[in-house]
Amino acid sequence: MAEFQTVAHVGDIPEGGGRSFCVKGKMIAIFFVKGEYSAINDLCPHMGASLAAGYVEDNGVICPWHAWRFCIKSGTWLDNPNSKTRTESYPVRLIGNEIQVEVPDLAPKP
Repeated sequence: MAEFQTVAHVGDIPEGGGRSFCVKGKMIAIFFVKGEYSAINDLCPHMGASLAAGYVEDNGVICPWHAWRFCIKSGTWLDNPNSKTRTESYPVRLIGNEIQVEVPDLAPKP
């Protein structure tokens, strides 16, 4: 069952940047842009680079390895929005000064 998990506190993620956190066995990139938090899978679907380490511009992040751009809110591949290539996005909320993200449980391996 998916539940919100505290991953950081207000002030841990600089404005206009991102940080990665392990949540339920998945690496999640949390971004803080224009006073709003958002979360996507930290691993670029192209080659697995950390998206949290990428350059953030407006509502997009540029992968540090091959410059693919992803929306930090929806995970959409901004270079080709009609493509099925994307990365997962996750709900984020603030409770007091805690930044929380909701990540589904990993499916059990058969």
